[in-house]
Amino acid sequence: MSRIGRKPIAIPAGVEVKVAENVVTVKGPKGELCQNIHPNMKVDVDGAVVTVTRPDDTKINRSLHGLSRTLIANMVEGVSNGFKKELDVIGIGYRAAKEGKNLVMNLGFSHQVIMPEIDGISIEVPGPNKIIISGPDKQKVGQFAAEVREKRPPEPYKGKGIRYTGEVVRKKEGKAGKGAKK
Repeated sequence: MSRIGRKPIAIPAGVEVKVAENVVTVKGPKGELCQNIHPNMKVDVDGAVVTVTRPDDTKINRSLHGLSRTLIANMVEGVSNGFKKELDVIGIGYRAAKEGKNLVMNLGFSHQVIMPEIDGISIEVPGPNKIIISGPDKQKVGQFAAEVREKRPPEPYKGKGIRYTGEVVRKKEGKAGKGAKK
């Protein structure tokens, strides 16, 4: 049996889980999320616990079991606590600012990079070199953070660019032996 799939999901106070056919809806203080679950998986809400069961041990059902449980657990976590990703902008002249609902970044290009805030996430810029992306949907938060990082990923020689807080960028040595010709 799947170790992850058979773990029950505890529902915290203030969070409501509803199952209608194969659609799971989770409501909480941070918002409301819906997810389609594969029809083979059976989702039961019993008091303050959600359990996911599978009909048999075929390969597809075994793989869907842990996935379905994790998706529901992330929804419960998201509507109660939320998710956030922190990004650092590193480089001389590189900076970020929030103007209205847009994230405006100077990343060494001849133009500013402007990214509009999508619904379901919020962007904070506490300093010129720090971006915090947060929201209840783990997938949307991670995807938007990846798209922001993609605008100027860290380069391996000086380490300039946008990186996740705590991300380690391995630096390469530059050209060695510049005047070593004989």
